Amino acid sequence: MKASLQGIRVIDIGQFLAGPAAATWLSDFGAEVIKVERCNGDDQRRWGKAKDGHPLYWKLVSRNKKCVTLDLTKEEGRSILFDLVKEADAVVENFRPGKLAEMGMGYELLKNINPRIVLLSVSAYGQSGPYSQRPGFGTLAEAMCGYAHITGQADGPPTLPAFGLADAIAGLTGAYSILAAIRHRDQTGEGQHIDVSLLEPLMSMLGAMFIEYDQLGIVSQRSGSRLPFSAPRNIYMTKDGKALAMSSSGQRAYERTMKAIGRGELIDDERFKTNRDRGQNVDALDAIIAEWVGQRTVKEAMDVLIGAEAAAMPVYDVSDIFADPHVRERKSIVEVEDQHLGKVRMQNVPVRMSATPPGIRWTGRELGQDNEAVYGELLGMDAARLSQLKADGVI
Repeated sequence: MKASLQGIRVIDIGQFLAGPAAATWLSDFGAEVIKVERCNGDDQRRWGKAKDGHPLYWKLVSRNKKCVTLDLTKEEGRSILFDLVKEADAVVENFRPGKLAEMGMGYELLKNINPRIVLLSVSAYGQSGPYSQRPGFGTLAEAMCGYAHITGQADGPPTLPAFGLADAIAGLTGAYSILAAIRHRDQTGEGQHIDVSLLEPLMSMLGAMFIEYDQLGIVSQRSGSRLPFSAPRNIYMTKDGKALAMSSSGQRAYERTMKAIGRGELIDDERFKTNRDRGQNVDALDAIIAEWVGQRTVKEAMDVLIGAEAAAMPVYDVSDIFADPHVRERKSIVEVEDQHLGKVRMQNVPVRMSATPPGIRWTGRELGQDNEAVYGELLGMDAARLSQLKADGVI
């Protein structure tokens, strides 16, 4: 079946996670992504754990990409990049603002080469503003945007996520921005320059805390696993030491939960009648639920809650996710053939499409594995030229 983005070509000259992540999302939907790396490789190749010398994180984050090497500090390297840009739809980069132009590859030059090109620039703080020239990573965006301040237990310190949250969200933002720009390009013939920071996409995900501060002067604080606008919502410990997540955001969900735990009278209790009431009396409500959950094993509690159509789920570790029948049937984790490790399992593309399904065609490839295919077939270089470029350190 034809993929949604088949025929779209993206040149990924980014490093680390956020910029390349945008290209990865596009590749999952069928775009041809050419990953351009320095001759000693993207630093992501040296992130995380490896098996038999093969980096596992790279297998995931660089899936579906063709991998080539190119020294962009050399004039000949930039010339080859420009040849790729001529036939491309988009370029993805995440150098510090201004660095691409300083290297002789800025948007104005790329636009002269290909007026239809879309350039996505991902940076820590954006292309403008007093912090634009500061070095930065997702960690700093997670701190600055307010996420870390509201994450963690009320009596504990601010907490950062244990994965690249800001980078992942910036990558998604960049991917759909490229598609919006291509849509505009197809209507007008004009490309454009997209400015995505690590900071602002995550800010946009933080809900009402900004408008509440603006209108009410409220500074959101840490509340553990509770939500400031929905109760009950928390983690409760079972008799066998397992953690159980429960949420009753809607009124009917709350009523089903109360009936499930044998406390139907609390539905009309003045303290808990509405979501706002429950939020104001959340300590008392949580204590009631925690007592009920704490008297049961996780299986016993889940059997009752599922039977009552209450919203609850055990807190899984990764082994639980692999074993879950729903995850298996949905193919949320997919088995992919890897050229080094044989069959490997990783998260599937999180979208199902009836006509143009996305998918993982291959895992992250070797450094320069596609040099011959891309430079030879796409740009018409013969073996002698490729050999000379390699000898000159250009590829």
